[in-house]
Amino acid sequence: MEYTEITAADFDALDGVADWRVVLGGIMADFACGSFPAAAALSVGIADAAEGMQHHPDIDIRYPDRVVVTITTHATGGLTDLDVALAREVSVLAAGIGASAASSVPQAVEIGIDTMDADRIRPFWAAALGYREQDGALVDPLRIGPPIWFQQMDEPRTDRDRFHIDVSVPHDKAEQRVAEVVAAGGRLVTDEFARSWWVLADADGNEACICTWQDR
Repeated sequence: MEYTEITAADFDALDGVADWRVVLGGIMADFACGSFPAAAALSVGIADAAEGMQHHPDIDIRYPDRVVVTITTHATGGLTDLDVALAREVSVLAAGIGASAASSVPQAVEIGIDTMDADRIRPFWAAALGYREQDGALVDPLRIGPPIWFQQMDEPRTDRDRFHIDVSVPHDKAEQRVAEVVAAGGRLVTDEFARSWWVLADADGNEACICTWQDR
């Protein structure tokens, strides 16, 4: 199968994809369907459409009425025109049952570990979590748990924690999320890398980064 790769910026400029947001190299949409049976019915419709295209998303049904759909082209490791076609079809199906998309909901979480030697500690985390290695990171084979990536350090970090949480959010919701974190007692460590990410910390100094696809 042939694909035409597209960038996150390309996708953001397209028509017919207002339900969707680029998050961590894929596109996500969260639909409120009105009832749990309606959510299940939408999922069946999506599955049938995906089978017809031979392009299959991840579908997560949650009580009371939510369907979260994540689409990416695994063969390329990013976005392609096939993702766009499926996203538009899913939006048509959702609209057909009166489902509405919540653009503020999609997000993806990663765990970052600072280390001098990723090869030394990676097997421990793979065994502990039942994960597998992929391009130097660790991923859940079921794509349910958050991936873990290892940040190479030139010298041991002693002034800050070695763990941090990356929360990738829709680019048009990032500054709102940062403001909410600060309002909840957080501290902005640096916005040097914004709009790619903002580093924040809780009162104990534990860090989280609010991330987007922009400026990468």
